Amino acid sequence: MEVHVRNLHEGATEKQTKQYFKPILARLNIHVFHCQKPRNKGFANITIPDRALAQKFLALHGQIKPGREGFMLVKQKLFQHDKPVNCTQSNNAADDFILKSLERERKDKQLAGRRGLLASSATKRQPLQRSFSGHLSAIGSLDYEGNDLVVVDYYRIRAACQMKFLRRSVLIEFTTRPSDPIRQVEISYNSIESLLVGTSAHPYVTFALAEAPRCFEKAAPVDDAVSQLFNRLALHPQKDNRNSPKRRRMTAIDATHQAIVGSCLCYSFQVEPGHIKIITSLQRLPGYPSVVPWRVGYAIKLPFTQQMTQLNTALSAERYQRFSFTVKFQLQRLAQNGYLPPYKVLQLMQAMKGTFADADQSILATALRRFSNQIPYAGPGVDASDLSPATLLELLMGAHDHLLRENEYSVDLTRRYEHLADIHKITVTPAGVYLYGPEPEVKNRVLRQYSAFTSHFLQVTFSDEDGEPIRYDRRSSLETIYAERFKKVLSGNLSICGRPYEFLGFSHSSLRAQTCWFMAPFIWNGELRFARAVIKDLGDFSAIRSPAKCAARIGQAFSQAFSSVNIPGECFRALPDVERLDSNGIRRVFSDGVGTCSKSILEKIWAAYAQSRAWKPTLCQIRYAGAKGMISLDSRLQGDVLCLRPSMIKFEATSTQIEICGAGFKPLPFYLNRQLIKILEDLGVPEHAFLGLQDEAVEQLRITVSNPINAGYYLQRELVGKSARIPWLIRKLFYIGMTFSEDQFLRDTHELAVLVRLRELKYRSRIYVERGITVYGIMDETEYLREGEIYCSVHDEKGGMVLTGRVIITRCPALHPGDVQYVSATDVPPDSPLRSVHNCVVFSSKGYRDLPSQLSGGDLDGDLYNIIFDDSLMPTMMSKPADYPIMPAIDIGREVTRSDMTDFFVQFMENDQLGRLSTLHQTLADQKPKGVFDPDCILLAEMCSTAVDFSKTGIPVDLKKMPKSSNVRPDFQAPGPRVLIENAIKIEDIDAEDDDEDEEDPEETAPATRYYESPKVLGKLYRAIDEQDFFTAIQRQSQASRSYQQSSLAIRLWDYVKHKTALIQYHHYLDFARDVKDAYEDNMCSTMREYSLHPVHFASEVEVFAGALIGKNGAQSKRQREISTSMKEKHDREVAYTVQCILQGEEQDSSKQEALERSLACLDVAVHERRTFKRFGKLVSFTWVAAAVCLKEIEKLPGS
Repeated sequence: MEVHVRNLHEGATEKQTKQYFKPILARLNIHVFHCQKPRNKGFANITIPDRALAQKFLALHGQIKPGREGFMLVKQKLFQHDKPVNCTQSNNAADDFILKSLERERKDKQLAGRRGLLASSATKRQPLQRSFSGHLSAIGSLDYEGNDLVVVDYYRIRAACQMKFLRRSVLIEFTTRPSDPIRQVEISYNSIESLLVGTSAHPYVTFALAEAPRCFEKAAPVDDAVSQLFNRLALHPQKDNRNSPKRRRMTAIDATHQAIVGSCLCYSFQVEPGHIKIITSLQRLPGYPSVVPWRVGYAIKLPFTQQMTQLNTALSAERYQRFSFTVKFQLQRLAQNGYLPPYKVLQLMQAMKGTFADADQSILATALRRFSNQIPYAGPGVDASDLSPATLLELLMGAHDHLLRENEYSVDLTRRYEHLADIHKITVTPAGVYLYGPEPEVKNRVLRQYSAFTSHFLQVTFSDEDGEPIRYDRRSSLETIYAERFKKVLSGNLSICGRPYEFLGFSHSSLRAQTCWFMAPFIWNGELRFARAVIKDLGDFSAIRSPAKCAARIGQAFSQAFSSVNIPGECFRALPDVERLDSNGIRRVFSDGVGTCSKSILEKIWAAYAQSRAWKPTLCQIRYAGAKGMISLDSRLQGDVLCLRPSMIKFEATSTQIEICGAGFKPLPFYLNRQLIKILEDLGVPEHAFLGLQDEAVEQLRITVSNPINAGYYLQRELVGKSARIPWLIRKLFYIGMTFSEDQFLRDTHELAVLVRLRELKYRSRIYVERGITVYGIMDETEYLREGEIYCSVHDEKGGMVLTGRVIITRCPALHPGDVQYVSATDVPPDSPLRSVHNCVVFSSKGYRDLPSQLSGGDLDGDLYNIIFDDSLMPTMMSKPADYPIMPAIDIGREVTRSDMTDFFVQFMENDQLGRLSTLHQTLADQKPKGVFDPDCILLAEMCSTAVDFSKTGIPVDLKKMPKSSNVRPDFQAPGPRVLIENAIKIEDIDAEDDDEDEEDPEETAPATRYYESPKVLGKLYRAIDEQDFFTAIQRQSQASRSYQQSSLAIRLWDYVKHKTALIQYHHYLDFARDVKDAYEDNMCSTMREYSLHPVHFASEVEVFAGALIGKNGAQSKRQREISTSMKEKHDREVAYTVQCILQGEEQDSSKQEALERSLACLDVAVHERRTFKRFGKLVSFTWVAAAVCLKEIEKLPGS
């Protein structure tokens, strides 16, 4: 039942209203209810799920008659701040989804009670004070005066403040001058490196951070009574800003703070003496940072801006010219990223000048990068001597000496792989500019052309302080960040080591990642080359009048390409596009983005493309001059022939290098996702089909624990530990009488791989479909296929097949019910040229509308298509495909300038709402009776199409059209429990609802999200997996399969190996083995730090080895998946090179003489000489890399 409440204070927030009613309802045994109070209104609605209890409440507090007389008849009158509160039964029925969410909350509380997560009424804690008055004392950095830890104050402005400890962050609010707006500094608990608390005699609280805080400006409060009076009298009526943001995101507190905010990460406050004990007690609450009792002093040094000026001057000075740009980049990074104060970096540079006078610059740069990972943070437990100039120099020399010994075994990927280049990277946040890298990146056309000047190119990413894209926040305006901060960076120069870098361009994919390229001028063919000259050499873009389209065309040159082949211009032939008018007179292009080539052209590509040595693709995704798209083999063409169509040619260019961006080596696996599952459900596919596929996938995960053979094959399928041969090692251990699960690290690697897949099933519904494939699309050049027919020939390691019969085809992202269509898969005659192509879907060139455009607006320039031939997933009905009007790109009526393109880049960052729209579509599709057929969902599908095309048209989606929605969502959208990787993998319980509402921001006016149990198939799939129970079961099963052994698995394996190789001498390779191990572990430490998702806690060795970073809640985010992929590729390359070093030795002898001896030495060192790293602990993975090599070599011995 819904209860309507009137005569509340208009300024009361929803949370305050809920707090008011909570004890009143609790006396009636009502503990689960929902409160909705509109902002700045004097009424609220309370939903009580139990009708009998709601009527009991109204019997006591309800008002039957209106007015004062009616209130006098209320049995138990309610007052809020001396105002009578009127409660009546609402004229509206309670919202069904709110009732469902309350039922879910009731069940969750029951479950939490069974698990012991809810405190009993006898032990329930009293609400703790979380708001404290104080003064801002200092903003700067931790350093030392003598042996004493001090805060070096670089801000030097004092201000009274209010400090509020919220659920996930500390909010500090103050004004520097009475006339100024209110300033807010928000410090995320995740960013706190250490929280130092003084004593009652020295009542200071100091936050040492790992990332800059978020700063806001808030309008000064207006006197409500005066405002209302003016409105009633119509004197200067106040504008209704009810739905406008209440604060503005800023880059810093003020101009003084702006100069230091990105690098000075220490904030200190003076509080009342009696508050120290209370603040210390907050650490017992879940999620709050630990407190370190420590008295910190204060010091004044040369202003930070002057220190940075001195350092930047030195980096450009003649006396340091012997240092290369890569070395100077690392030195600037030390100061700018906050590793060391600038004056200490300057001291280090002066010492380096003599110590490293003749050093190899690439080795010195790498040493500086490793050195940065070893620098201790100033703070408790770190002595002043640990950060003295002498100690820092000694630490750097140690890193350099390690590298000199390891140099033979270090991985220089850019020398080994021609398609890679070392690229320096910059991250621009609202607060700072941070330096990273260099990292190996796949080359693009520009990097390939200027391969000798790659250090003059920077990859620049725009993000929030935590590395994630800046998120939409209904409470805060982000205009200052986008229109001022980011635009200023894009329009100006980034000064790095004295080089001025300016905006160059971006690719389509990098635009969505909010990443672009900058470059610094360099001497090319005797003249100074600037960005505009580089762009001019790429082609002629003068005829393009749309900033978005122009940026997209230039961006073709920034697409990553694994290889390039020179194709002379005389090989080029023009093919006409296949076009036809549909029944509405709209021109349809059936050949949009696809051309052909002869076999001899493909053979040239195969020779250049490393992956083609095993697989010979018959179609490739290319960039050639100003053209982009797919080319496929046409066996009828003789000689060197490359046929391109007008739809492929986007601008005029003279390059003759054909660049390969991808190829159809083999069919990719097909996975269902939530959007597609919902469409198929609404098209009549029964829910048991999806539940059966998920049950099968979960069972496959479960049986991997049943025996090591299954575990090994599972890791092999998931490509976990492939370079280290871990899947083979696990099976081999079983064959020689040992079980991998007896070792904690190997067990964690396997469990992590299982957990990642389980979470993808539960939180993304990413379900593998065996009878489904994902392939590129091309057009039938022979005109054999009829309308509605496709040809698909599949070749992989299992053999080949041609699909026939009725199948369904779709393309991601699918949101409209017509994005899934039936087609007829057919074979072609034996002599057809189509027989020459495989691992693709060939579409018919006949009919009134091309099929690709009917599937989420697809084309043939490299789009991937999903084909499903699983009978259980066949719909019982079909929907007409969407046919959205083609939006012409914005035309500015003149030639596009650099400023136009940077304006568009900023506009895209600010208005890219695709994720928000997709989530709302998913929510409404679950709530509406018609599902994806509901008009609101159809509208959202069209809006998503506009959002997808925004990057090409420059037309943002109109959010005013967005359907209204409540804060109630289906349960499958709820976040999951946190995963801890410490001594073993553990899934935490989801926190039960905390009765202490005060720990939320009292000014937070957005209603909290509620979740209900979805009755649709996505809800059933979600609830069918209990990851707590699943993981507990497999860990119990794994423990049961282990036998008790006094010695570790590594020791027993070493005993086995010694027995097998008793007569083999290997001790002369021990020094070699130590160097290989050190190189491997130093690379591991570097990867653990650089790919961390958390500014304080690094990635674990298990995560790096398994190639998967665990998301905090639920499945990995898109960014986490991308980082995991990059991390896995890097680690796999390093492991492969380590294995090669063991096999081939110092001389890289291809005969692999004494490979067994070297592997024995490596295993001996790995088992008996384990290093402990200060920040990473003991690393163990090298043991199993060496073990796999050693056991493989033992197999080659006679009689083995």
